[in-house]
Amino acid sequence: MTRINQVLVVEDEAVIRSSLRRILERNQYQVSEAGSVKESMENFDMDTFDVIISDLRLPGAPGTDLIKATTTPVLIMTSYSSIRSAIDSMKMGAVDYIAKPFEHNEIIETVAKIIREHAKTGTPKPAKLGENDIEPPVQGMIGNCPQMMELFRRIRKVALTNSTVLINGESGTGKELVACAIHNLSSRHSHEMISVNCAAIPENLIESELFGHEKGAFTGATATRTGLVEAANGSTLFLDEIGELPLEAQARLLRVLQENEIRKVGSVQSKKVDVRLVAATHRDLKQLVVDGLFREDLYYRINVMTLLIPPLRDRGNDILQLADAILIRTCKRLKTAVLTFSSSASKAIADYGWPGNVRELENAIERAVVLAETSEIGEELLAIEADLVNTQREINNISQFVAPVPPEPIEELSLEDYFQRFVLEHQDSMNETQLAKKLGISRKCLWERRQRFGIPRKKKQAV
Repeated sequence: MTRINQVLVVEDEAVIRSSLRRILERNQYQVSEAGSVKESMENFDMDTFDVIISDLRLPGAPGTDLIKATTTPVLIMTSYSSIRSAIDSMKMGAVDYIAKPFEHNEIIETVAKIIREHAKTGTPKPAKLGENDIEPPVQGMIGNCPQMMELFRRIRKVALTNSTVLINGESGTGKELVACAIHNLSSRHSHEMISVNCAAIPENLIESELFGHEKGAFTGATATRTGLVEAANGSTLFLDEIGELPLEAQARLLRVLQENEIRKVGSVQSKKVDVRLVAATHRDLKQLVVDGLFREDLYYRINVMTLLIPPLRDRGNDILQLADAILIRTCKRLKTAVLTFSSSASKAIADYGWPGNVRELENAIERAVVLAETSEIGEELLAIEADLVNTQREINNISQFVAPVPPEPIEELSLEDYFQRFVLEHQDSMNETQLAKKLGISRKCLWERRQRFGIPRKKKQAV
């Protein structure tokens, strides 16, 4: 008979502990639980386990204390803000670390690898205990500035309710991460959150995708389909870029919120659903209402609780803290040695405006890690200055099609100003392919910049 591997999970947050148990048990591990180092030592013979998964920050004593108490390999869990301490814990003998929030496959693959390798080599013993950083208020998010601390406070408060939430923030600020935090801290956490990017689904398919359709409802509907709203029954539905929903789909969504029921495309039957809606946008929905592009009644339905994510440029020292965490995470994902930033690189990161926010920071750091040839990342590898040069080149390229507005000198206008002016002045006479060609970019790039600068394609006006 095949032996079942034994895993001890040491975590003081019951939600995370039970989630880990379910993940591991689904993959044929036998799981025991403890809420602290003391509880682990009092209730279990830790040398009998194949792996111990422990949070770094625990009440009473840190998870690294387990390393000295057993010969069993210890996998440390940590949030991104504590990754430096996690690396220190590896120097003390932890076999590996994993950052929260982790992917299910990542935790299973890491545990399997530890068991496989420990069977051959065993686990090194620790030397001494190191310092511990403070965990962030919401797992997976880093930030100590006043705006982020207020955001964390509101996330925890609203997560305990069933209220509809509207998340507002620029592209790349982490709106989906906030939605995940709300879901994971809610009573619905045991069900998978359903995420939908409203801007990524073609307009003629979005009603079918969201609400489902009956067989024969339209050409190509060869079978009945369950929509994503119904799939979120009992859970959370996250609608990213809700401002891009067509007006017809907005009307159907309003029915879901008002009546707690859906009706598939082509059906005369309605079905009750229990869905908690979390929506996100980088646009001004109130202005869209004025412009006739967003239903006023839907706006007031979703604007129950609004959470504002500050742009990266307004977050002070959070930028460098984020950069360090992203660098370590990227090195791990790309399986490279842990790198560091030079002082000039750190200064460039702190000084740059990051119009693409955290997403742009992640891309810049990944590019630097790939290109790095030493253990230190210099300013030149971040290519921040090169990006600014390319931006100016794009401004010059676009400006040949857009008349300047006296008396403002043309060089003072930003790329956003030129892009917006050109697109708004020509989208009635040009299709997307023609616009992209004139701007010297691809259609995909045009779409991405529409999202980034908040310039949607024109829609039909509300009747």
